[in-house]
Amino acid sequence: MLKIRLRRVGKKKNPSYRIVVAESSSPRDGAFIDWIGNYDPMVDPPSITVDQDKVAHWISNGAQPTDSVKQLLNSLETNGNAVESAE
Repeated sequence: MLKIRLRRVGKKKNPSYRIVVAESSSPRDGAFIDWIGNYDPMVDPPSITVDQDKVAHWISNGAQPTDSVKQLLNSLETNGNAVESAE
């Protein structure tokens, strides 16, 4: 089953995350199929960059977002001006 989930990157004690599509059985920082955005919780306010087209594509193909990714996507929808496109 495909999941849209967070993949940790960054230094020790300074996490940032990539939002990726991966098999649910692969490890958190293991292989992934597609990279669809970034999340940096260490800046104020937290920075979220998502390619909305890729999210829609993968959800239509059956990928399920994890709870944390659902919250991030919902926060983007509520703050319409915070939505950025990843290029």
